[in-house]
Amino acid sequence: MTSDAGATSDAAAEARAPSVHVGNAGVDAPLDRGWLLGHFKDGGDPRHSEDVEVKWGVHPRGDRRARWVRGEERTALLVLVSGRFRVELPDRTVLLARQGDYVVWGRGVDHSWFAEEESVVLTVRWPSVPGYAVRDPAEE
Repeated sequence: MTSDAGATSDAAAEARAPSVHVGNAGVDAPLDRGWLLGHFKDGGDPRHSEDVEVKWGVHPRGDRRARWVRGEERTALLVLVSGRFRVELPDRTVLLARQGDYVVWGRGVDHSWFAEEESVVLTVRWPSVPGYAVRDPAEE
């Protein structure tokens, strides 16, 4: 004999369970310019966040930011996974050369970057600010 109450309880528990997304950064990142998590993901997606953004950046040797970010509204953490990656700040340049090297900058710090070698970097920014994007000059 089966119980409808048990099925209802299982369905209710499943509905209350947090959403889960399993993926691969190398596969998922190119679908959204490298961004894995942030306000730009659909509201029902567990990768949607208004608090933080996460990017898996894969950069070929010689890749550089199209233009400096000016008037930054977020704090950022950039961690080198592989390669050699240079972060350019108004008063200094930071070279990330060993796996795990990182740099953090706060709101209001202008910045740019350059991949000295093929590089993979993980970027975390907060908060996730809607409508904030630097357009590629080719798009203008």
